[in-house]
Amino acid sequence: MFPEGPLAVESELRALFPWVAVVVGLAVGSFLNVVAYRLPRMLQAQWQAQCAELEGRSVPAAPTYNLWVPRSQCPSCGRRLRALHNIPLISYLALRGRCAFCEAAIPVRYPVVEAATALLFCWVAARFGWSAAGAGALVLTAFLLALALIDADTTLLPDDLTQPLLWLGLLLNLRATYAPLSGAVVGAAAGYLSLWSVYWLFKLATGKEGMGYGDFKLLAALGAWLGWKMLLPIVLVSSLVGVLVGGTLHLLARRGREIPIPFGPYLAAAGFLVLLYGDRFAALIGFK
Repeated sequence: MFPEGPLAVESELRALFPWVAVVVGLAVGSFLNVVAYRLPRMLQAQWQAQCAELEGRSVPAAPTYNLWVPRSQCPSCGRRLRALHNIPLISYLALRGRCAFCEAAIPVRYPVVEAATALLFCWVAARFGWSAAGAGALVLTAFLLALALIDADTTLLPDDLTQPLLWLGLLLNLRATYAPLSGAVVGAAAGYLSLWSVYWLFKLATGKEGMGYGDFKLLAALGAWLGWKMLLPIVLVSSLVGVLVGGTLHLLARRGREIPIPFGPYLAAAGFLVLLYGDRFAALIGFK
C-alpha cells in the first residue's frame, strides 16, 4: 500500500520534481529559442520607430510581431508549422532534423537548447528540491539562458530581461530566499558599480570599451538574487570560464583579438554555478 498523509505526498512531490522539471525544461527551452530569435528583432524595430519619431518621420504600419505572433514558421519556405512540429526535441528527432514541408535542415541549435534547458532544470530541481527556492532557481536559470543566447548572437543584454530579473531577485529575498534583503540590495548596487568602475578605468587607460552596460546590469541582477557575498565568486568564475572558452574560440576560429567576445554568457554560466554551489566557491577562495 502507498503511504498516506501530507508527509507522504510531499515526499512523492520531491521525488517527482526533477522529472517534472525535465518536461517543463523542454517546453521552456523551446520558448527560449523564440525569445532569443525574436526579442532582438522586436527591440530593433522599436529603436527604429523611436529614431523616426525623433526625426519627425512617419513610420509605416508593420504586421504584429512579438513573442506570440506570428506563429512559428520555417525560415526557408515560410510555411507555418503545425502543433506537432513544435513538440520540443521529439519533433526534431521525428523529422530527422528537416522541415516537414521543404526538407530544409533545421538548425541543430534548437534541439540543443531544448535538451540543455531540460538538463539544467533537472539539475536545479535535484539541488533545491520542491521549494520556493527551487522554483525561483528555475526562473533564474531560464533568464540566464535567454540572456546568454541573445548576447552570444548580438552582443546585447536587453533591459527587458535584466531589469525584471533584478527586481524579481529583490522580491524573492524579502524572505531571504537566497540572501538577506540587505545583502541583496547591496549586491545589486555593488554588482553594477564594480563592473562600471572596471569599464571606466579600462576606457581611461586604453581609450577602448572593454564591456557593455548590459554586463553591469546582469551582475547587478545576480547580486540582487545571491547577495553581495557571491559577487566575487561570480566574477572569478566568469573570468576563468571566459579565459578558457574565449581562448579556445580564438584558437579554433582564428578570430582576431579586435573582434569582441560577449562576456554575458560567461557571467550567466558563473551565476548559474554560484547559484547551485555558491558556498563551496566562497569557501574555496576563503571569502564567506
